[in-house]
Formats: sequence, structure tokens, C-alpha cells
Amino acid sequence: MKFLYKLFLLFQFIFLLSIKLVLANDSGIDLDAGQEIFSQNCSACHTGGQNVIVPERTLEKETLKQFSMYDIKAITNQVTKGKNSMPAFGDRLSDEEIQNVANYVFNQSELGW
Repeated sequence: MKFLYKLFLLFQFIFLLSIKLVLANDSGIDLDAGQEIFSQNCSACHTGGQNVIVPERTLEKETLKQFSMYDIKAITNQVTKGKNSMPAFGDRLSDEEIQNVANYVFNQSELGW
């Protein structure tokens, strides 16, 4: 039984890794650059996918789904335009940087931060 569980975890890891590679390779997205942008611009409020300003609005998968934000386009829009207590980054980051960080956030929500 332990063997099957370990095998299941291995396949799950491989699947999630393949999602990351497909997202990054098929669209020209650089998740490493997204991680760096996140660290420099977002982590003060969103370390580990949390939210220090509005604790119930995390970047975790279920929360993003609950607030109709579990979508690259929605995350991109939020980063670009900001909303409520989140500032807009559209004037500070390039379109490419915003795409990279939005894909990084989406990917991390898939992986569970």
C-alpha cells in the first residue's frame, strides 16, 4: 500500500512539473522571472501566497476560485490595474513582466505555494 501511495505522489509531482513546463514553454512565459518579480514587488504583502492586508483574500487556489480570480487573465488584470488596497503595477512593470508574474502566481496556486 505504501508503494502505491509513493507511486501516486510521484505521478502527481511529474504531472504538476509538466504543467509548469507546458505553461512556460508553450507561451514564452518565464516563471523564474515571474518569481523574481513577485519577490521584488509582491512578497511584502503576499509572502507564501498569503495576504497580510486582507487575510481572507489569499493567492491560494481555492480562494482565487472563490473570488473568480483563478484565471491568468484575471490575475493579469489585477496586477495591471490594482483594486481596493492593491496598487496597480501597470505603470511600473512591462507587459512581459506582468505576464510572467501572473503566470507565476497561477502556477504557485496550482502547486499549493
